Amino acid sequence: MKRSHQVVLTAAIFVVAVTGAIVAIKSANNSKDDAATALPSPVLTVSVTTPKISVLPVTLSANGDISAWQEAIIGNETDGLRLAEVAVNVGDKVQRGELLATFSADTVKAELAQSDAAVAEAQALLAEAREDVKRATELQTKGALTAQQVQQYSTVEKTARARLKSAQAYLDAQQLRLKQTQVLAPDSGIISSRTATVGAVLPRGEELFRLIRGNRLEWRAEVSVRDLNKLHPGLKVQVTPAGGEPITAKVRTVAPLVNTQTRSGLVYVDLPSDNTVRAGSFAHGQFELGTTEALTLPQSAVQMRDGFSYVMRIDEKERVWQTKVITGQRSADLVEIVSGITAMDRVVINGSAFLGDGDLVRIAPTPSSTGVTPSQANRSIK
Repeated sequence: MKRSHQVVLTAAIFVVAVTGAIVAIKSANNSKDDAATALPSPVLTVSVTTPKISVLPVTLSANGDISAWQEAIIGNETDGLRLAEVAVNVGDKVQRGELLATFSADTVKAELAQSDAAVAEAQALLAEAREDVKRATELQTKGALTAQQVQQYSTVEKTARARLKSAQAYLDAQQLRLKQTQVLAPDSGIISSRTATVGAVLPRGEELFRLIRGNRLEWRAEVSVRDLNKLHPGLKVQVTPAGGEPITAKVRTVAPLVNTQTRSGLVYVDLPSDNTVRAGSFAHGQFELGTTEALTLPQSAVQMRDGFSYVMRIDEKERVWQTKVITGQRSADLVEIVSGITAMDRVVINGSAFLGDGDLVRIAPTPSSTGVTPSQANRSIK
């Protein structure tokens, strides 16, 4: 009886031990599963960089209009003549002396012929008067004529000479009128305006064409008076016309006067010949004043949200945090970072728009280190 009790006790202990082992194993497995479930996985694999010190240009921005360097006004020099032909139109390039328009010259030619005849008549009368004076002088020596009579012949000669000069002057005037019936380009350039119409009878001085001399254009930038002293002739400028590509130009001169209403002065910038640029269009420009060193990031690392600039900074646990930064100027694909992060902070280059605060990321390997040099690391933005 005593022996059977020992057997039952031993069996009970064995069952309890096996049950405990099974429960322990299941608990361990459940703990492992829970741990595996609780461990977060990276949201995105990202490339990382740190702010680097770059040499950026120091620029001054300005706006203004593109205008003709000089615009010649070509007017009518005749009076009351009919415009017979117009040889050019707006946009045509012309050379100095090229025919632009022609007035009807029939009336002028008739008057020119009349003037020519008057000159011939005056020449004949002068020749006759000279012969009379010559004969009168000879007869005076023989006592046939008095001095008073000889003086009369001399007066007739002088009158004939004056009439010849008058007739010649009138002939020259008619020749000039005939020349003015042909309107010629005073300089090489491009026709910017045309009011000449075939068949019109125009008064003297009426505008016919406008010509941009030498096809030269300039950008007239409006610059604040406090910045005018920074600019000087020869300074390089990047001018970007509305809807066009940037153009490299140079400052020609800075106006000596300042507008009393706007407190700004005009800076005249010579533009190279370019068919895509049009006088009267608006343009934005950047005056290149020099260079400076600054902390920069690639433009892809900086995001705009609600009017502010942000970067996604990575902490030591590989989690990202949206960080507000203040940016400065932009050059090529670089953005100046004025404040918000230091030179040692790691920043996401691409994919920032898909990340939120606290997201775990995986950092992609890079072929070369993205860290800064020790000298750069010591320079941080405050």
